[in-house]
Amino acid sequence: MVSDDKLVGIVLVSHSPEVAASVAELAKGLAGAGAAVPVAPAGGTESGELGTSAELIGAVAASVDRGAGVAVLTDLGSAVLTVKTLLAEGDELPENTRLVDAPFVEGAVAAVVTAATGADLEAVAAAAQEAYAYRKV
Repeated sequence: MVSDDKLVGIVLVSHSPEVAASVAELAKGLAGAGAAVPVAPAGGTESGELGTSAELIGAVAASVDRGAGVAVLTDLGSAVLTVKTLLAEGDELPENTRLVDAPFVEGAVAAVVTAATGADLEAVAAAAQEAYAYRKV
């Protein structure tokens, strides 16, 4: 069993609090053993409305940081831009935080499953990115 203090943290940023929370719940549920992975939603604004919040994203990223890195997956538009801005500023997110270019739902599941194995940030990001290749037909 991998110690949960050595796991990569995962932040799911969506414009919708409900979407972010649901994807986090789905990813943890499908991962099974992934329940120990520090996964948290950063959806909407602090007041629960649609949008994105740099402050909320920063706080959530800090809450899942266990020192092994933090993978951030976003849904679209300003969620991506907000995370990119936070990374460029350099002091708002935990050290070793990475924006992962991946499909939101499938990437989140792949990231949590991979993080649950104790994989490093590079492997977690690669697994999430590979989800672009998942074919449905």
